[in-house]
Amino acid sequence: MDREQVRSKLIEIGIIPAARVSSADDARFAADAVAHGGIPVIEITMTVPGALEVIADFARTSAGMIVGAGTVLDPDTAQRCIDAGAQFITSPAFRPAVIAQSQKNKVLVIPGALTPTEVVAAWDAGVDFVKVFPCCQVGGASYIRALARPFPNIPLIAAGGVNQKTADEFILAGAAALGIGSELISKTAIQLRQPKRIQELARRYVAMLKSARAEFNARLEREREVIDFKI
Repeated sequence: MDREQVRSKLIEIGIIPAARVSSADDARFAADAVAHGGIPVIEITMTVPGALEVIADFARTSAGMIVGAGTVLDPDTAQRCIDAGAQFITSPAFRPAVIAQSQKNKVLVIPGALTPTEVVAAWDAGVDFVKVFPCCQVGGASYIRALARPFPNIPLIAAGGVNQKTADEFILAGAAALGIGSELISKTAIQLRQPKRIQELARRYVAMLKSARAEFNARLEREREVIDFKI
């Protein structure tokens, strides 16, 4: 898939699971489990031992899986991830050199940002999404709502502490997608090799996302009707 196709699929799926685990085998296990739970996306963070090999394996063998690289902090690492087959690059911070390197290779890049200034700077750099991280620590859904109001055209990904209690709140607040780590890829499920536990969590998140998006769209439609009526 090219950059536009990856972008469209990420919007459609709406959930980016992050595998921040302790081994390459754990990462493969996690990716397989979330895929079987209905989320064919995985972000392999650079903190995973052998992360590049895992990305390369998925790029070769999992045609239906969108595989990305996470916690990418410099352009050299970004290039190695792209060479391994990463279809998107993410970072917890706004790193212009990482953005430039990804764009040079026509690969989708998702920078991290927190403040309004960082969000706008990232968007002005020509990215497709901006990851608000860590959003739960600075107000959660209310913070996403506060950013979405002045920046309605910037697709925000809520990341950092998203869980089953808050996932729908972030979508209703205006998040375009969710980045979810340990609240989906449970450390216990990894250790005990319990794929069904991760699969069930994945299905729950998919259902919550679908329901919240339907409610959000219904709200927008009601607001448009009110505006049209006043006009």
